[in-house]
Amino acid sequence: MNGLIRKMDTTASGFSTELDALLAWESVSDGKVNQIVDEILARVKTEGDAAVVEYTNRFDRTSADSMASLEISAERLQQALADLPAEQRNALEIAAARVHAYHEHQKADSWQYTEADGTMLGQQVTPMDRVGIYVPGGKASYPSSVLMNAMPAKVAGVAEIIMVVPTPDGEVNELVLAAAALAGVDRVFCIGGAQAVAALAYGTETVPKVDKIVGPGNIFVATAKRAVFGAVGIDMIAGPSEILVICDGQTEPDWVAMDLFSQAEHDEDAQSILLCPDAEFIAQVEASIEKLLPTMERKAIIEVSLRERCALIKVADMAQAIEMSNRIAPEHLELSVENPEALLPQIRHAGAIFMGRYTAEALGDYCAGPNHVLPTSGTARFSSPLGVYDFQKRSSLIFFSADGASEMGKVASVLARGESLTAHARSAEYRIKPADDKA
Repeated sequence: MNGLIRKMDTTASGFSTELDALLAWESVSDGKVNQIVDEILARVKTEGDAAVVEYTNRFDRTSADSMASLEISAERLQQALADLPAEQRNALEIAAARVHAYHEHQKADSWQYTEADGTMLGQQVTPMDRVGIYVPGGKASYPSSVLMNAMPAKVAGVAEIIMVVPTPDGEVNELVLAAAALAGVDRVFCIGGAQAVAALAYGTETVPKVDKIVGPGNIFVATAKRAVFGAVGIDMIAGPSEILVICDGQTEPDWVAMDLFSQAEHDEDAQSILLCPDAEFIAQVEASIEKLLPTMERKAIIEVSLRERCALIKVADMAQAIEMSNRIAPEHLELSVENPEALLPQIRHAGAIFMGRYTAEALGDYCAGPNHVLPTSGTARFSSPLGVYDFQKRSSLIFFSADGASEMGKVASVLARGESLTAHARSAEYRIKPADDKA
């Protein structure tokens, strides 16, 4: 890796352009991918189960003869949980309890108020009926993703949760099944890719149509989610995982290097960036990367990620680091500094903020409690982590008293006639009391 890690300095000529190039990512722009996805969506929409089975056998190298053979029973899920080694089950249960407890705080309640004339206004909050959660199953399996996607839906009160997870070569991850049982997932199908998204969005003879699809996936999944938006809701279009570490130069360099690895090992397109005002510390982190990389099981993936999308950036000071962070709007932001609380009010854009030297981003991935499904590729400027609010709908409540309808009818009449919408105006005017009506 010597010399392959990109080092940048904010004072260098062309820095801004170089940074833009480093950050550039468009996960669903490939014309060929769009063409493939469009074909899959169209066939699943018209052919249902048969198309899903065909694509699953082709892409995941399985030999299913029906959708029934691709569904995992509730008994099988419970068996996976029961058979887990005690240490794994304990860790999974602790994580599930913490995720559940955190998301309980996000629940929104219905509310209303009554005005002096008896008019009542308010908002009714209700859960969605059925949602689909996509859990990746390719280069790695993610039981944590099951918890993070299913738990907030469960807390919101969603009646039915359908999970899809690809099982390439028929290999099923027992931890994923156990997590599904623990999280209260209702049905699980061993399907993935665009065909799974299509099945959830349109419904098939076996897979029920859902109201919303959440969860990360590869470029085909992201493209399919974007294409079905409107037929169903989606959480977000997720790009590669990202971490931005702001360090004052006082954290153990090995810790910072491993934190950068923690995202780089997801896949070759993941992005890891360090911002620090101390050039000597940056050199120490680079040395730690060189030392620790050979010890990593996913060394090959990490090496590509670091070479293609990593940067160690020297900034002038902490103020500039914060400015850069807000420009990048990272998925994961580590404030590896002495007093992170002092910096917090200045952070405007970040999916999740990890405060202090001891708060490794990895804790947030598994067991801290907040959701790890986060906005990527700069979308933290306008998006939020997945939460209970993503599975709740809000309906406005409007109940006018006779007096309220009469007074507001006058207002509505003026505005409606100003828009030349006569029926609107007359509809409101019917409710206006005559001037001599004292009732």
